[in-house]
Amino acid sequence: MTDPIPIFDGHNDALLRLHRDGLEGAEQRFLKGEPRGHLDLPRASAGGFAGGLFAFYVPSRSGLDFKALSGEGYAIPLPPGVSETDARTTVVEKASIVLRMERLSGGAVSICRTTEEVRAAMARGSLAVVMHLEGAEAIDPGLRTLDVLHAVGLRSLGPVWSRDNIFGGGVPMRFPSSPDIGPGLTELGFELVRACNRLRILVDLSHLTDKGFWDVARTTDAPLVATHSNVHAISPSSRNLTDRQLDAIRESDGMVGVNFATSFLRPDGQMRADTDLDIVIRHFDVLIERIGETRVGFGSDYDGAVVPSAIRSSADLQRLVTAMRARGYDEPLLRKLGHENWLRVLERTIG
Repeated sequence: MTDPIPIFDGHNDALLRLHRDGLEGAEQRFLKGEPRGHLDLPRASAGGFAGGLFAFYVPSRSGLDFKALSGEGYAIPLPPGVSETDARTTVVEKASIVLRMERLSGGAVSICRTTEEVRAAMARGSLAVVMHLEGAEAIDPGLRTLDVLHAVGLRSLGPVWSRDNIFGGGVPMRFPSSPDIGPGLTELGFELVRACNRLRILVDLSHLTDKGFWDVARTTDAPLVATHSNVHAISPSSRNLTDRQLDAIRESDGMVGVNFATSFLRPDGQMRADTDLDIVIRHFDVLIERIGETRVGFGSDYDGAVVPSAIRSSADLQRLVTAMRARGYDEPLLRKLGHENWLRVLERTIG
């Protein structure tokens, strides 16, 4: 029997699910497992999910109309922004869930601040958690909150989610659409990128507009990384990466995590669980051909999206690995895609 491939994943929203269901007992629900959602410790262990970037995402008071993603085309109105105060409260609460998860886990969960710590956690079978901020609304213009979050353990940050904030423009969810549909970074956004470089915080490109992407590219001194995005040439969503963007990621020796969200996988842009794994592998195929086999990995978006039913939770990840083997992916390549590529880019970004 072939050994499972350990997976380090570029993006999940498990903390969003836990937070929405109530802070009381959130840590134990993750550690003991629950029927809801995609990711918890028992299912991670069952599927070889060895670690990843755990997102602190702050939802708006009114949510997105995801039913629109089942149409032939869509332009979803984005919800209103959130205040700095409300965002900071939510981020602190989500950080507390992670801190308590680690404390109560008896070593089964480890918050990792360096790549060496990620490797060590994976080697001892502990879930390697890297804190990620998805949308920087919680950060003040003076960036003092960034210092505090970094001290707590934050090592990855997306300046925006798909809505504008003081740091830049988010890419609206439209299909079919180019990502070139909004403003780029503000002056504060440029300052934020430079501060992330100084602190060795990975800057995530996944929700930026095309203009924002190129603003980061000409500012950062780190590899370009899109933690959970797909190929625009296959699925022409505004959230996906164009050939020109992929070329820039290759040239910077960066990274793309393949997103399992079906609306960013499918050529028709629809959000449907009856989506075959072949289309997931097609995105891997094209990315490997375009940017190289050392720059592609997983970026599941578990607990933040409708995913193909065959990989309906983290317990099912090895099904995708098995399908990739059947398509000719050998063991060295699977290890690169599973975790080695992420560890390589983390070493060059967070240290």
